[in-house]
Amino acid sequence: MGGSAKSGASAAVDAGKSASGAAAAPAETSASDSGSAPAKSRDGVADEGKSASGDAPVDSERTAVFRAVRPGSGSGSAPGGAPADAAKPAAGESADSERTAVFRAVRPGSGSGSGSGSGGATTDAVKPGSGAAPASAKPAKPAASDPADSERTAVFRVPKPGTAEPAAGDRPGTAAPAAGERAGDRPAAFRAVKPGAAAPKDSTFVPLRTDDAEAGQDSKPKSQPDSKPTVTAPPAAPRPPVDHSERTTQQPLPPRPPLDLLADLTNNPPPPPSPMRTAIRRLKIYTPIVVLLAVILAVVQLVRPLPQPKLVMTAKSSFTFDGAAPQLPWPSEGQAYMAAAGLGTLGQSGEQKPVPIASVTKSMTAYIIMRDHPFKKGEKGAMIDVDKTAENEGQKDKSDNESTLNTVKEGDKISEYDAIAALMIPSANNIARLLARWDSGTQEAFVKKMNDTAKELGMTNTTYTDPSGLDATTVSTAEDQVKLGLKIVEMDAMIDITRKPSWIDPSGKKWDNWNRLVPGNDSLGIKTGTTTKAGGNLLFAAQKKVGNTNQLIVGAVLGQHKAPIIDTVIAASKQLLVATQKSLDGAVVVKKGEVVGYVDDGLGGQAPVVATADVQAVGWAALTVKVKLSDGGGAIPQTAKAGTEVGVLTVGEGASQVKVPVALKGDLVAPTVGSKLTRLG
Repeated sequence: MGGSAKSGASAAVDAGKSASGAAAAPAETSASDSGSAPAKSRDGVADEGKSASGDAPVDSERTAVFRAVRPGSGSGSAPGGAPADAAKPAAGESADSERTAVFRAVRPGSGSGSGSGSGGATTDAVKPGSGAAPASAKPAKPAASDPADSERTAVFRVPKPGTAEPAAGDRPGTAAPAAGERAGDRPAAFRAVKPGAAAPKDSTFVPLRTDDAEAGQDSKPKSQPDSKPTVTAPPAAPRPPVDHSERTTQQPLPPRPPLDLLADLTNNPPPPPSPMRTAIRRLKIYTPIVVLLAVILAVVQLVRPLPQPKLVMTAKSSFTFDGAAPQLPWPSEGQAYMAAAGLGTLGQSGEQKPVPIASVTKSMTAYIIMRDHPFKKGEKGAMIDVDKTAENEGQKDKSDNESTLNTVKEGDKISEYDAIAALMIPSANNIARLLARWDSGTQEAFVKKMNDTAKELGMTNTTYTDPSGLDATTVSTAEDQVKLGLKIVEMDAMIDITRKPSWIDPSGKKWDNWNRLVPGNDSLGIKTGTTTKAGGNLLFAAQKKVGNTNQLIVGAVLGQHKAPIIDTVIAASKQLLVATQKSLDGAVVVKKGEVVGYVDDGLGGQAPVVATADVQAVGWAALTVKVKLSDGGGAIPQTAKAGTEVGVLTVGEGASQVKVPVALKGDLVAPTVGSKLTRLG
């Protein structure tokens, strides 16, 4: 065991020589600090030298020494546990300024004290600035039976912060730390197998004693180092048992606030919280978000579709004619009703109760045919086959005194135009029934359609039982028939037929109109109806030119029984027609160039519009007419030049309403960017 210590000392001396390049100084051993074995004499060293140059390999263990300088500290002591005297710090240099790392190669069988103990012989620290090598004890001769240099041990000393180095007496095989050596350095040993050598034992990490034991060792008095550096060989000692008391488990730390982490990185503590600092921090966080949202909102507002411009009227929505309401010459019997298309009712007489209307019924028959099978003015319309029934019923003008078209034969074809003319001018019953069968298949189905249409028109006191009106069960009122007449006057092709004083059928026979109001007094005809039970009845229409307006008027007179009944009803109707025409007058509601409204672009922009001509309303005294402004069915542009027509100003309703275009007074410009950004909805 003494030989092992000598061999370790010799290796340490050799390493010191290679590191410093100077000759080794005479070494002197000391065992006063740790009780280690006394050093060999010089002769023993010489013997070791002889053994190194002899047959047996004496350099079985080697020690490599690396010195690491600790900033701001003095020179360290040897790691073997024996105090080193020779390496004193230079002037002004703090102690423990250097550390020593020892790598030890252990020869198998050399003893646990020398191979694995941390108290093996080490070299003392070299005094900075000196060229002399530290003295070391000479190693003993290796045993002849031990294989040389079979294993190596690397020893690293790791400082443990905040702990003290245990005393030499507490650690087996180690000497007390030298003066100035930093407490808490611990060796960690790793054993490597030399290639070709026997397999070593399993390596075991042996932790040192606890910090409390080390702290207790530090409190023991340490021997003062000699003035000369000495190296002492540790006594042979068994390997310390494994101590598991120092094993710990590291727990994860909780996440820290970002500002604290940033403060750790910058080595600056986080500033103390304050309302001002909190407000500034929130401002920095939320300002970019608000700016981003504002940019997104601005883009969305700019690319959104623009609202459709619309017209807003600023002119009065109604106009009332001056004067007192007119007094019309109403018939002394029956019932009558008078109205103007698009203006309203002039008045009525008699009780409006359902009464037989005779052939006035054919007005509904003609209306349904023209509505469901329309044709334009000047056209003939569809061709209708004449059946045997129509031919036979055509002869009832002789047997039953009915109004018929007696010139039609089975197999003939009659146009829709001629059929309507036969219905409305000579009042042919057989053609009314033929049209009903042609349209609906049966007369009963057609009668149902007649009653349904009456309900649609608001003719609440009307009931139809046949398409010709021959049956006395077909009843209505003057008011209901005027409602129907106001729809008929809107059909130009039909009015073109009813206003004719006569008509020539396909066979060439001429038929006079029973309505003798035509062609005088701007009469438009429509339909008469006379029977013994119903009396004289007439649904009539006329027109009057007022300014640029062709005003239409519609009236009905029912229940005239004075003979001759046809002449009585025509006379009564003519008086009402003429009186109504005289009561109609015109008045300027809006003058040309007058602002009647504006175009609203939906974003706050407005462009005034003006009437392109005088707007003249047609009416009678005390009549109130409605005034409306509309786009006329067209789309208003987003931008337009001054003078562009963008709508229509309308006075009245129905076929006789007055319409005047309106145009932009100035340019219609596109909405500004600001209005696009600030729009809502």
